[in-house]
Amino acid sequence: MPIYVYWGEDDFAIEKAVALLRDRILDPLWTSFNYTALPPDQPDAAIQGLNQVMTPTFGAGGRLVWLINATICQHCPENVLAELQRTLSVIPENSFLLLTSRNKPDERLKSTKLLKQLATEFREFPLIPPWKTDLLVQSVNQVAQSMGVKLTPKTAELLAESVGNDTRLLYNEIEKLQLYTQNSNQPIDVNTVTLLVRNTTQNSLQLAAAIRMGDTAKALGTVADLINASEPGLRIVATLIGQFRTWLWVKIMIESGERNQQAIAQAADIGNPKRIYFLQQEVKSLSVQQLISSLPLLLELEVSLKQGTAEMSALQTKVIELCQVCRGS
Repeated sequence: MPIYVYWGEDDFAIEKAVALLRDRILDPLWTSFNYTALPPDQPDAAIQGLNQVMTPTFGAGGRLVWLINATICQHCPENVLAELQRTLSVIPENSFLLLTSRNKPDERLKSTKLLKQLATEFREFPLIPPWKTDLLVQSVNQVAQSMGVKLTPKTAELLAESVGNDTRLLYNEIEKLQLYTQNSNQPIDVNTVTLLVRNTTQNSLQLAAAIRMGDTAKALGTVADLINASEPGLRIVATLIGQFRTWLWVKIMIESGERNQQAIAQAADIGNPKRIYFLQQEVKSLSVQQLISSLPLLLELEVSLKQGTAEMSALQTKVIELCQVCRGS
C-alpha cells in the first residue's frame, strides 16, 4: 500500500526522508497540482488528507499527501477511524499518503494497528543517546560514506564527539569538510577536523567526566560553556543520567566478579564490548554507593528543570553536589 508513517525526535532525518519521498513520487512540472501538505492546526486535516489522497493525479508523476505532525496514532476520533478503515485499503496506486509525528505511535489504538498493517514503511527516526558513542561514530561514518568523504577512525570519533546526536549539524559539518577537501582522495586528518568543525571543546560527556573526577572548577566551567553554546539543560541532564547509569552497571558487574566483557556490555546496554575496558578504567576511583547516590541528584535536577527553574543556577548547584559525592565528601 502507498502509505508511509515516519515518527521520532530526529527532525532533520525525517525531513531528509520526506524530501527523498517527495522527489521520488512527484514530477517537478506537476508538483503544484499533486502535492498537498496539511499542518495539524488545519481543521479536519486527517479527513481532508484522506479525501485528497483519493483524488486522481494530474499530468505526470504521482500524488503525495502529507499529514504534518499527525496525531491519529496517539488519539483518533471515531469519525477519523471510520474514514481510515474505508479509505486506506483502496488508495490508488499512484497516490501516496505520508504521516509524520515526533511522538511514538500508540500500539494499542486501532488506527495504529491499521496503519502498521497496511503501510509500505512504518519507520522510527530516533535520536541516538549522546552516551552511545559507538552508535554516534557509526552514524558519522554512514553519513560521510554517503557523501563521498573519507575519514580515519580518529576523525570519525572526533566528529562524533563534536556534533553529538545533532544530525543536522553532522550533515552541515561533513558538507564543509567535503568542500574543503574536494580535490583530495586522502582521508581527512584530525587537524583539519579540529580547524573546521565547531563545538569540539565542550560537551555533556566531558561534563560527566569532570564530575566523575570531582573537579568542581572544571565541571562548572563546562556547564557555563554548554549553556553559552545554547545546549538545552534537559539534554545535558539526559546525557549525564545515561552516563552515570552506564558507569553504575559496569561497576556493579565488576564488583560481582564478572570479567566477560561481552556479558558486561549486554548488561549495561553497550553496543561495542571494546568500550568496556575504558569504562572499567573510568569507574576505578568510584564506589557503587557513590554512583547510586548520584542518580537521585540527577533526577532532582531533571525535575527542577522541567518545573521551570533557571538552567544555569540549577545545573551549577547540582554539579557542585555531584562533584562532592564523587570526591567522597
